[in-house]
Amino acid sequence: MSAKTIFIIVLTILVTVILMKNMDEVNFWIFGTRTVPKLAVLATMFFIGAIVGYLLGRPKKRRDEAEAHLAHPSFEANKPLDQADDDYIR
Repeated sequence: MSAKTIFIIVLTILVTVILMKNMDEVNFWIFGTRTVPKLAVLATMFFIGAIVGYLLGRPKKRRDEAEAHLAHPSFEANKPLDQADDDYIR
């Protein structure tokens, strides 16, 4: 098993134990005082954190060259060089 798999298993076990030990009800303000299970509050915050972590940690999408040219229409691949640039290249 890889380290990532072991880490996910240990994290899942810890989250399950913490959630099961916090089953009592608490007063929670959700646009007014409500009595909700602490389990629901903790689970909701965990899932919101997991979603935000996934969205912030995922790799960025790479654009291919065709999309890059469309994003910068001022760039023209077949544009002839002026004399100074042509002299510099030679």
